[in-house]
Amino acid sequence: MRKKVYGLIGWPLEHSFSPQYFTNKFNELNLAGYSYKLFPLNSILQFPDLIMRNIGLSGLNVTLPYKEDIINYLDHMDPEAALVGAVNCIRFRQTKGDLLLKGYNTDIYGFEKSLQNKHDLTQIKHAVILGNGGSSKAVKYILDKYKIQYHIVSRTVQDDEKNIITYEQLTDEYLGVIDLLVNSSPAGMWPNVDEAPAINYNAINQKCLCYDMIYNPEETLFLNHCKQQGCSTQNGLDMLKYQAEKSWEIWNL
Repeated sequence: MRKKVYGLIGWPLEHSFSPQYFTNKFNELNLAGYSYKLFPLNSILQFPDLIMRNIGLSGLNVTLPYKEDIINYLDHMDPEAALVGAVNCIRFRQTKGDLLLKGYNTDIYGFEKSLQNKHDLTQIKHAVILGNGGSSKAVKYILDKYKIQYHIVSRTVQDDEKNIITYEQLTDEYLGVIDLLVNSSPAGMWPNVDEAPAINYNAINQKCLCYDMIYNPEETLFLNHCKQQGCSTQNGLDMLKYQAEKSWEIWNL
């Protein structure tokens, strides 16, 4: 029986969607020897040891907080992932006895596809991204692609960073005119379900699409606050499914 092992690295990984999703896929495709495992790492420094202890890995997904840190451990980068500066998918290849790891960003595809299903991207003119971590990079890439003006809201801002403001600088006036509000921060992700980004939700206009990249819980406190304003809301489940399918495609190149 042919065996292949895939998995997910990050921290924490409790209640991750991916193992069940890929287990279902393997069953549907009658891939009896295939499995998908969780590899929680409380430090990215544990990554080399993970590879040494799991010889035969065929591919990995990468989630918070390592989408940027993992780049230092890769041999090659897909041009799009290199441009974005974040990786959430790793392809494993044996070449002349050497293991080569190549990084991809399937969040780009997942975010764009999930948005297109429910919104006309050409009608979005102004957006705000909450959070400036690895997950936000795919969002910025798509907003740039469609020439959508945006600001990134971060807890800290460096002098040389463009389009980035602090939460204190996010005015009610700007919240009132945006068409898209994306939470790319981990605020509200299980188990911290009582958390939400610190913004004035009352200032958001009703025509704004509010998108949370979190999928667990299904409705975060952020989405609940936005829904109370009469806004359309969308969680990250569709994005996760699309990026998972793209990862599977890459692993089978």
